[in-house]
Amino acid sequence: MIRFDDLTVRYGSMVALAAVSGSAADGEWLGVIGPNGAGKTSLLNALARLLPFEGQVTICGQQAARLSRRELARLIAYVPQRPLLPPDMTVSDYVLLGRTAHIGYLRVETAADRRICAGILERLDLSRLAGRHLRAMSGGEAQRLVLARALAQEAPVLLLDEPTSALDLGRRMDALELVDELRRERGLTVLSAIHDLTLAGQFADRLMLLAEARIAAVGPAASVLDGPLLAGHFGPGIQVVTTDTGDLAVISRRLPR
Repeated sequence: MIRFDDLTVRYGSMVALAAVSGSAADGEWLGVIGPNGAGKTSLLNALARLLPFEGQVTICGQQAARLSRRELARLIAYVPQRPLLPPDMTVSDYVLLGRTAHIGYLRVETAADRRICAGILERLDLSRLAGRHLRAMSGGEAQRLVLARALAQEAPVLLLDEPTSALDLGRRMDALELVDELRRERGLTVLSAIHDLTLAGQFADRLMLLAEARIAAVGPAASVLDGPLLAGHFGPGIQVVTTDTGDLAVISRRLPR
């Protein structure tokens, strides 16, 4: 599991997160939602120890501040919003980077490492692109590739920052279904920042609404995806409707002029 207590992130004089606390249990999917600038990416970057923070982060019972980068990589896999993709690297070699934390110093990947990566490429429908250079990838293909690299780490905690923003609606659903399937198979703990509030409500066990650097609400989708609550943070045009299948859908309506 992962826990954060009194987590504060500052960018100079600006406070991006103000003493927020929360947790996600083993096998739980916590969806982090909120308007632009609410602190979603700052939270994930702090949990991955990619920026300085005040407070404490505990991962699988260990304090993150006391872990080496290699130890941390065995516990947390992170899919950033804007990943670095070396243009001359091939798809298969890029996914193999996810095995770095499991490969000893001055050693190379094993046949087992390659089998793990090949299996993940297959499940993400990327096998046919294994030899392609990253410069030739489309936005949607690149997003699935970054997810594949993270899954290759086989870490118990998966952090996702807008993992489907470059995918069309069908591919978004496929990618999140795959994450959910792997979460259940491996008992992964997933924290994801998702702009699409409807998808966030469909996949996450709980939602955490961030607003103005603080936690405005946390709980199951039925309690957080509340029309008046969301309208107070996203704008008055936000409305929550219930579909004929009982799902919650968040829509944005034009206001009368």
